[in-house]
Amino acid sequence: MARQKLSHIFTKIVFKPLRTNLFHIVLSAFFLTLGSAESYSQEKKNNSTSIPAEKQKDTATVNLADLVTPKDSTKQDTVKPKKTFLESRIKRKAVDYEKMDQKKKLLTLYNQAELYYEDFELKAGIIVMDYEKNEVYAGRIKDSLGNYTQRPVFKQGTNVIEPDSIRFNTKTKKALVWNSRSVQGEMSIKGEITKKENDSVYFIKNARITTSKDIDNPEYYFLARRLKLVPGKKAVVGITNMFIADVPTPIGIPFGFFPMSDKKGTSGLILPSPNDTNRQGFSLQNGGLYLALSDNYDLAILGDYYTNGSYAMRFESSYAKRYGYRGNVNVRFENQIQSERGFPDYTKATNYNIQWSHSQDTKSSPNSRFSASVNMGSSKYYQQSMNQANVGSALNNTLSSSISYSKTYNTMPQVNMSLTATHSQNTQTETINMTLPTFQGSVDRVFLFASEDETKKGFIKNMNIQYNLNAKNEITTNDSLFFKPQMFRDAKIGFQHTIPLSTNFKVFKYFSVTPSATYNEVWTMNTYEKRINPDTKKAEDYSVRGFDSYRTYNFSTGISTTIYGTFNFGEDKKIQAIRHLMKPSISYAYTPSFDKYYDTYDPDGTGTMLNEYSRFNGTVYGPPSKGNSNIFSFNLNNTFEAKVTDKDSTKTEAKKVMLLNSLNFSTTYDVNADSMKLAPLRVSAGTVLFKDKMNINFAATLDPYALDNANKKIDMYNIENGGSLFRLSSANVTVNYSFSSKDGSNQNDRTDPLKNQSLRNGGREDDLFGTARDLGDNRQSQFNDEDIEEAEKKKSFYNAVLPWDIRLAYSLTYNNSARQNEITNNSLMVSGNIDLTPRWKVGVSTGYDFVQKGVTFTQFRFERDLLSWRMDFNWVPIGTYTSWGFFIGIKSSVLSDIKWDKRNQPDRTLR
Repeated sequence: MARQKLSHIFTKIVFKPLRTNLFHIVLSAFFLTLGSAESYSQEKKNNSTSIPAEKQKDTATVNLADLVTPKDSTKQDTVKPKKTFLESRIKRKAVDYEKMDQKKKLLTLYNQAELYYEDFELKAGIIVMDYEKNEVYAGRIKDSLGNYTQRPVFKQGTNVIEPDSIRFNTKTKKALVWNSRSVQGEMSIKGEITKKENDSVYFIKNARITTSKDIDNPEYYFLARRLKLVPGKKAVVGITNMFIADVPTPIGIPFGFFPMSDKKGTSGLILPSPNDTNRQGFSLQNGGLYLALSDNYDLAILGDYYTNGSYAMRFESSYAKRYGYRGNVNVRFENQIQSERGFPDYTKATNYNIQWSHSQDTKSSPNSRFSASVNMGSSKYYQQSMNQANVGSALNNTLSSSISYSKTYNTMPQVNMSLTATHSQNTQTETINMTLPTFQGSVDRVFLFASEDETKKGFIKNMNIQYNLNAKNEITTNDSLFFKPQMFRDAKIGFQHTIPLSTNFKVFKYFSVTPSATYNEVWTMNTYEKRINPDTKKAEDYSVRGFDSYRTYNFSTGISTTIYGTFNFGEDKKIQAIRHLMKPSISYAYTPSFDKYYDTYDPDGTGTMLNEYSRFNGTVYGPPSKGNSNIFSFNLNNTFEAKVTDKDSTKTEAKKVMLLNSLNFSTTYDVNADSMKLAPLRVSAGTVLFKDKMNINFAATLDPYALDNANKKIDMYNIENGGSLFRLSSANVTVNYSFSSKDGSNQNDRTDPLKNQSLRNGGREDDLFGTARDLGDNRQSQFNDEDIEEAEKKKSFYNAVLPWDIRLAYSLTYNNSARQNEITNNSLMVSGNIDLTPRWKVGVSTGYDFVQKGVTFTQFRFERDLLSWRMDFNWVPIGTYTSWGFFIGIKSSVLSDIKWDKRNQPDRTLR
């Protein structure tokens, strides 16, 4: 009897209803009963017509065990069947064909074949399964051009292997793999022959280990003759050496260990970088230990050692909780020595710096918020540090910190409270001002004569009262006393209670009037008393400990309105209209005299002259005013906006363009002043141009009073002295312009202190003073991977248009307060970058001082993206911070210790 192809039997005989032909029925029963002998012939197409069944089984999933041993419907076997050779169901798929050879027990899948069995998945051009030997073979197939395609992809659990071919035993789980490709964390491994011992151990011959994205043509790799791989944990290698562009290098090891963790961070050692400094001798820098303590935080312990005895320690930790908070902490300490003990130029300095940044997600707690931005330490840290290459931070004269917690209670009325600790440090004078802490509490305004739901309108209905409390523990000290007991003994403590009573109403329909009265009470825990020093015979301040207080009050009122004006030029004009918005306001403030809080003293003990003083001088909130005050204030705010015809002819409405964001005029008039009652008129203006890329700000001071022959201000108006109405005494103009070849591009987030170390150190967020360099981690790049990939898809090299970006900052200051008529500052700073190719970036930061007639800080930057590597060269050719640095190394954090870092830093002068 001829046996048909199994697939034909399955689909057309087993499920085909039998014809009602007696001959066929008897013949079929005869062969089904005596079917002990089998004969074979060539396969042929079945041309018989099939009658569709009412219900037909889905053939997408088949149990092959049922096909090998067909069930006999005429007889029930009472013998217990043997265990089938397939222990699980098979799912398979192929585009061209699926062939099963029952004689050889082979299942063949061809073209885009897929096989799912037990815990593994296999995709390949061709898959052959020998279900008698429990073996699976998979390989590639040739396309129409004769090239091999459809490389096998073998997946078992989380491990994925992409070889040229694979042979796998489904029962023993052992396998032989040819040219396997596997990704373990940041590393890729390609092995010539791989033997899979079990689910957790692989032995590989001639393995290539690299972090390159192209594993078949890597720019570098480590060739390990023998390798033992434990996926997700480690790789142990024998003789291994490094290849660059398939060229062997002398860099090699007899044996080694590579971590292969799938976790985001893995603990390990950080190898130091050797360097030759100018004044500290040879050094080993930035070596230490990295600890991945958990998925939420880590810790890096780094240290430097110099042959002249100098050393440094740093502790760096980052932490984050999704939808909660994020931040990092840096603690740095340096003990620097220059020259040798006994020499006249021998110096020793101890510097430290503490940084802490913390930000909270606003969604995590809507009614409370905690934030921190701390940058404190030695005033000369950035000028003398051997591990900070950041001119912007070194030139910064102020270090500041703030830690705050605020809480809102949604009661009626609402209550707000906050605790803030602040720190401000002048790096030139080394003076430190701190508040530890400042407490602010307030109760929202309460309307005295109107219910909660009632409309507040009119003088009576709008009358409201509030309560504010401000408390401070203020400390003023310097570097030498910082965090010493003396610092806390000189602390000043005070409380200020403020109760404002105000209302608002309209007059003449268009004028808004806001009268108010404020009661103020100050408590202090220390005051001062003038006494004669018996040694010097002079009056000096003596601190008096104990509670004291004073109370003041004042009255004020203001009237304001808004005036709109529009100049129409016609809808057919380019500029259709100009809109002018004016907000004039006049206010008056009266504060009575509180001279009862003032006393007299004899400055020299002779009794010939008495001076007045207040015991509250030098306290947190200062003394109350001695004389009464009657001051009128005038202010006029202007805004100019234009309506222009849009270039897009499809748009029917005109486009609004801001001409001047602000044009402000302000001055005051003191009724009680003895002379020169009118204060100088202050003018300020600002606008943005070129799609908000250029910011222009202007400020000027116009003095109404004249100068005498000695260039001193006199109580005579300038116009009465033969001059103009106002005399220009000072002016300042600043222009900032940032533009690039790609509008709206912003490769780096410069405003985030967690990403911009220069900004976090107190410097500028731009790179006008050069880019900050973290000498402990030079893998940071200016390149954007997405831009590189996009450029390389289009062309290998740029043609006429090269990507670039430029930032300009211009500042001009004019001073004529005493007829100097001089420009005290006139400087232009420029910073730009240009991409010569998709992987070549050149940058420069420089400037020119037109007053001093010299070039300001200048830095040249060259960077090359070498795929898995990064090369960087920085050069400061002139000035105090003359230096250069060269770095080339692997970008991956796993192999970040494979680098060459050479630099020549500027001399650090200790004092």
